[in-house]
Amino acid sequence: MKTEIRKIKADDIYSLLALWSDNADVFVPADGDDGQARFEKWSQGIKVSEAVNTVRSAKDFFFPQTENLVGFRLEGKKIDIVDIRKDAEDFVVFGVRACDAKSFDILDRVFLSQPVDTFYKNRREHGTIVTLACSAAEDTCFCHTFGIDATEPGGDVSAWRAGDELYMRANTEKGEKLLAASEKLLGAAEESDKKTLEAQKKATKEMLAELPLAGLTTEKFDGANLLEKFHSEKWKELSAACLGCGVCTFVCPTCQCYDIKEFDTGHGIRRFRCWDSCMYSDFTKMAAENPRHTQLERFRQRFMHKLVYFPQNNEGIYGCVGCGRCLAKCPISMNIVKVMKAVGED
Repeated sequence: MKTEIRKIKADDIYSLLALWSDNADVFVPADGDDGQARFEKWSQGIKVSEAVNTVRSAKDFFFPQTENLVGFRLEGKKIDIVDIRKDAEDFVVFGVRACDAKSFDILDRVFLSQPVDTFYKNRREHGTIVTLACSAAEDTCFCHTFGIDATEPGGDVSAWRAGDELYMRANTEKGEKLLAASEKLLGAAEESDKKTLEAQKKATKEMLAELPLAGLTTEKFDGANLLEKFHSEKWKELSAACLGCGVCTFVCPTCQCYDIKEFDTGHGIRRFRCWDSCMYSDFTKMAAENPRHTQLERFRQRFMHKLVYFPQNNEGIYGCVGCGRCLAKCPISMNIVKVMKAVGED
């Protein structure tokens, strides 16, 4: 579903955010005191960041770092189950980049396949994603490697900044509903606008073609030579300096591993889930054994899953979207790009 393109003066974006916030919470990327952009709940006075991307992805809105699942009330030997689930309220996330928008396709395949994760599904149904096409990039960006077009970012609504105009197009029924409710602020794009928009897309693609990682491909990770890649001698060298800190998994928009824990509130028991990391030494620890004893094994598992196992089981879709966050945040500068280049040579 793709409808006509609407437009609004870029300077009037705050009037649009105000209109949306009358009926839903609205979140935008905003610069923090440290100069880094993070998604924040919008209110008057908060400026939309011009950063290429946020520190953490929009994944947090649908798969939060921690969330309560169920409670247990204890009275003597009696245990009552306390259902703490509730419908999420409608919300809008503005300014999601194409890489993060693509991550929802990956997460949906995990959480919306049987058995459906009702917590994730509830948030997906109530959230509306408004993407913002890239017109700039970081040297760490490589979304094109995974077939992502940064000039066509997807989501429920796609938005583009070109000159002093912001263009918007609904891609889903939720997106059409959002724009229909905004008609008093939006105008229809004319032929001249469409030419301006196409020129902007062309300029962006030319800029992306000049990035340092523009030539990176997945052709060496087509599912062939699985055992050779698994037993590659390169893993020892690549993983030698890994700290097992897990920062790569926590900034990743596609990682979906979690643990389930319980704690005593003093009035009962609360069961919750929280993000976990395959890079942690106790991630696969069970009562009798831990099948991955070394950091090499844990390191290899992370990247084999992203580049080999996930695409083999999901119609060729890789478990990475090339957002570049792991390149920027790893304290030892080890990342999926270095793995692809090294192991891909085998």
